[in-house]
Amino acid sequence: MSVKKLKDLPREQINGAKLTYKQVLIGPQEGPNYAMRRFIIEVGGSMPKHTNSVEHEQLVLRGNARIGIGDQIFEVEKDDVVFIPADTPHWYENIGDEPFEFLCVVPNKEDVISFVE
Repeated sequence: MSVKKLKDLPREQINGAKLTYKQVLIGPQEGPNYAMRRFIIEVGGSMPKHTNSVEHEQLVLRGNARIGIGDQIFEVEKDDVVFIPADTPHWYENIGDEPFEFLCVVPNKEDVISFVE
């Protein structure tokens, strides 16, 4: 069991992404089955097309973004829920005038990330 303050958790920049950061809220030390992360994509920021070997369950906390999942493109906003299956190409682009923030829950398994051209 654990209780943490969001403001006290470290924030790391995502390699290969523009103005994009991640905070691990619940990692494998606390959650044996799932990890919970918070992503922040600043105004003008983006995350390139990539795949992950684990599925993603996401909740948009703030802002607006365009997200590509497979061959579909969606515009999402606060309170939207997103599911991305494992091994599905996806990308993000902040299209708003404030940071785009979302929670992302993934299984605690090895996650192989591959960038897609």
